[in-house]
Amino acid sequence: MNKTLIIGSTALDIILEVDRLPSTAQDCHINHQSMAIGGCAYNVQNIIQHFNVPHLFCTPVGTGIYGEYVEKQLLSKGVTSYIKVSNQDNGCCYCYVEPHGERTFLSYHGAEYTFSKEWLDAVPIDEYNKVYVCGLEVEEPTGDAIIEYLEEHQHLEVFFAPGPRINSIGQSKINRIFKRSPVLHLNRDEIIAYTGKADLYEAAKALFLHTKNTILITDGGDGSYMYDGSSFIHIDPIPTQVVDTIGAGDAHIGAVIACRQRGYSFEKSLRIANAISSVVVGSKGGTLSTNEFDSLNIL
Repeated sequence: MNKTLIIGSTALDIILEVDRLPSTAQDCHINHQSMAIGGCAYNVQNIIQHFNVPHLFCTPVGTGIYGEYVEKQLLSKGVTSYIKVSNQDNGCCYCYVEPHGERTFLSYHGAEYTFSKEWLDAVPIDEYNKVYVCGLEVEEPTGDAIIEYLEEHQHLEVFFAPGPRINSIGQSKINRIFKRSPVLHLNRDEIIAYTGKADLYEAAKALFLHTKNTILITDGGDGSYMYDGSSFIHIDPIPTQVVDTIGAGDAHIGAVIACRQRGYSFEKSLRIANAISSVVVGSKGGTLSTNEFDSLNIL
């Protein structure tokens, strides 16, 4: 089986459960607080790892109390492919979760979002045929190193999940990535915000004109969609009681990548991804335990 390269951050998530988001000068109590490692790329590799798909996770880890926590947690989970950045502190992400499960992020970016092309050039890339990248890392000044790497290795199939930062990355960077014909993964709000088209079918068609590759759209409780240039297919959701939505999109794209590496069609991959993300939103945090994954009987 070919390998997948995952490029991205591992963040420290400080999860704060609140009744509602505070307004300016308001004093609110936190109902519960917890810490866990997360970040889009880490959440993706967590799912791919469960599928037993060969992969390499290229992720920087900084110094300071946040970096120490992240490094310790990565090692405890058997992840040793991180790059230690000794001259910059690691950041963190404050995740506010309201009773209906929606999350709001306040991120302090540190070493975990900085990338060097030297790290990527050290990967034996001939063993890999797919690569995942996220919008947050591309948006950073060092994101050019990631894009240059994608441009140099044309044999890699790119899976790009820009997330809500798609309109903040900069059109020049977006255009360079689109020229690599990535498989795009967006949610309803993101694709509408970028294309300006309220209809998902029209939005997908508009994006396909630029990427010439499959467009994947998640739509919360309404399931997901795919557009391949001719067919626009809806995949039914898996009903679940939402606890929080942290990592739902990451789990979804991680499952799609893993399923594609196992030879499944996009339609079958989306059905499995819907099942995976439904379990993630039905539990706290953005990752799945081995027991939670095994209970789905996917493999």
